[in-house]
Amino acid sequence: MNTFFRTTALAWCSTFVLVAASVPANAANGAEATPARVTFDGQIRNNSLALSPDEATAVVSYSERPDVIVYDLATGAVRGVLRGYVTPRNIVFAPDGKSFYVSDSSLGTVTRLDTTTLKPLATASTLAAGPGAFGTALSKDGSALYVNNQASSTVTRLDTASGQAKAVITGFAQPRQGVRLSPDGAKLYVTNFLGDKVTIVDTQTDKIEGEITGFNKIRAISVTADGKTLFAANSGSNDIAVVDIAARRVTGTVPVGRDPYGAALTPDGRFVYSGNLADNTVSVIDVATLKVVATIAGFKQPRQAIVFTRDGKTAYVLNEDLSISKVERAGQRIVATVAAAQAVAAY
Repeated sequence: MNTFFRTTALAWCSTFVLVAASVPANAANGAEATPARVTFDGQIRNNSLALSPDEATAVVSYSERPDVIVYDLATGAVRGVLRGYVTPRNIVFAPDGKSFYVSDSSLGTVTRLDTTTLKPLATASTLAAGPGAFGTALSKDGSALYVNNQASSTVTRLDTASGQAKAVITGFAQPRQGVRLSPDGAKLYVTNFLGDKVTIVDTQTDKIEGEITGFNKIRAISVTADGKTLFAANSGSNDIAVVDIAARRVTGTVPVGRDPYGAALTPDGRFVYSGNLADNTVSVIDVATLKVVATIAGFKQPRQAIVFTRDGKTAYVLNEDLSISKVERAGQRIVATVAAAQAVAAY
């Protein structure tokens, strides 16, 4: 056991050891039995949606549910239901699309599963990150996985080949789901729920080099392709903050719907989509004018889980019941719902 996991998780090990031990078996063999749901930080709610590089598969989760759903986007069918999680937090695909990672803050782990078989990989399938493991960001080459830990207020850099922690970065204040790498991979941007700030980490040294303040209940963040601008959802003030990264300050805000969680940039960088939890809407912001140009209705408590196809023609928005709304961006409207909740329940 590495030093980080020993020092941060020892106090909670007795509570979660039985739950954690059951996860690999359930995830691997599809057993119906699930452990009693004892959460470590269940009062914190978030969702996640990851799209495979070939855009054929979507993997989704909601922290209130102990299952992770895998969809075939071509057919709209459920490919699999991965059971045995407690509070799944974030999902990210490996660059080659052959596997994906799921963090769970109650289990204190990040599991890596095969995209085809939906089973844990033979090696380095469970990465120990300690109770509180939350948001994740993967390097472009897939060799490094950064994991926010909201309980220990740290970020861990894990080597994906060995599953070992290579660095534990301290100095954060409850980092949750918001974590993004700069386009060149040189900087890591980490949201801090306490203090409402974004911490900037130099990925070459694994050292904090600065911070940006001035947010109000910060949620999701995104960074433009040129690395100059950061967008952040302020759920406390119902707006999206616009940040000049070089100046390290908020230069403006764009009012959106109530309780915004999302701040997803389209592939061409021209628009930001904000999931407004309390309004059941998504606001579309024109980056050039910093104005809302469309408001799309018909969602069910959308949060930060918004992704786009590479051509930018389609947006997928995750709903609270783990159905996915397919949005035609040209018309800014929902055109389909992928695998409704009833289909998941019947799987």
